[in-house]
Amino acid sequence: MDRFIYKKSTDVTALSASFADFKYKKHSHREYALGVTLRGIQQYILDGSQQSSYQNGVMLFNPEQPHDGMAHDKTGIDYVMVYIEPKLFLEILEKKEIVRFSSPIVYNYRLQQKILNLSCAILGGKAEALCSELLLSLADSFTQSNLLMSYRKDNDLTRKAKDMIHSSLENVLRLDDICRELDISKFKFIRMFKAGTGISPYQYFLNCRVELAKQLIEKNKDVYSAIAECGFVDLTHLNKHFKSIYGITAFEYMSSLSQGGLVSSRDGR
Repeated sequence: MDRFIYKKSTDVTALSASFADFKYKKHSHREYALGVTLRGIQQYILDGSQQSSYQNGVMLFNPEQPHDGMAHDKTGIDYVMVYIEPKLFLEILEKKEIVRFSSPIVYNYRLQQKILNLSCAILGGKAEALCSELLLSLADSFTQSNLLMSYRKDNDLTRKAKDMIHSSLENVLRLDDICRELDISKFKFIRMFKAGTGISPYQYFLNCRVELAKQLIEKNKDVYSAIAECGFVDLTHLNKHFKSIYGITAFEYMSSLSQGGLVSSRDGR
């Protein structure tokens, strides 16, 4: 049975996952994502390259870094992740500008244990004060190491396009309007956006919609208001895209917020 357990504390979301046949569609997260492969081999395409995280591998994803994900074979995988808001992570690191992880996968026992300690504390419902201390300990692992590097910012056109997409997530994506504002041809824009971000404008738009729906569900505990505000046709439409990114449906995720974590069945019902 596929299993996805989500829980949040101190602006950090923890995930415990186990699956064999499930496959994540190409997506990205606005947060920094740090994980540990506990069993099996996790494979994914990141920045155009095939990555394989073996047991005890520490996976490091930068904000808005597109990737997919699957198990290497039918034996499946078990892993944990923690998703940290960029503003919070940079505050702890005492950095003013966005930084990036220098390597997508490392085998570092101390870092691995700190991720596991934080994820276990959040998933186990431990006190927020303890979770904050464990988060600080995890972030401190990056202050005196070669695991971080400076960030190459988006060019002006890509940044402006992203702002336009974010400002109108409830509407249909209209590339013609964006390209008219940027004074660039539609196909040149698509090529430029994908080259700079690793994802197409439409994929980015869908990811942003789902991410906004997730935030609204966390805030309002109401999946139907999220559907209306994010421009989804109905619950089925939202669930389809939500599950391809998070492994569970939007309704299941909403239920997990009040149940202290959720174990999702394989069929997602």
